[in-house]
Amino acid sequence: LSLPGERIGYIAISPKAVDSKPIYTAVCGAGRSMGFVCAPTLFQFVIAENLHVTSEIDEYRQNRDILMDGLKSLGLEFVRPDGAFYLFVKAPDGNAHRFSEVAKAHDILIVSGESFGITTHCRISYCVKRDTIIRAMPRFKELVEDYSKS
Repeated sequence: LSLPGERIGYIAISPKAVDSKPIYTAVCGAGRSMGFVCAPTLFQFVIAENLHVTSEIDEYRQNRDILMDGLKSLGLEFVRPDGAFYLFVKAPDGNAHRFSEVAKAHDILIVSGESFGITTHCRISYCVKRDTIIRAMPRFKELVEDYSKS
């Protein structure tokens, strides 16, 4: 349903997979430690009522392409995503934490990749209205210009 931060589903691990038991144990442990053991009851009802609904994948593709084209024109490097709705952009100096902090001064909210195990890249979501991405591009331009001066 394209609800950022909301997840519901399952994982199947073949018993034929190499080290299937440790993989299963790790997945179960991660789920418990992160609070993903059971989806809230209300969310389970929402899913049951919306099984026929699909996401507008083309909308995300268009948003992704606009964002990628804009950031590329500013000289930023990024990992081209094949799924989800996030773009991992490399901080110009490789310091994702600093880049995400400076972005706040330009009213841009990007997340340092430290939480995802990478300190050189920031995560930018493009699951927003297209107009939001278009209006953000001048701010990204200002960010890149200011960042290169500091």
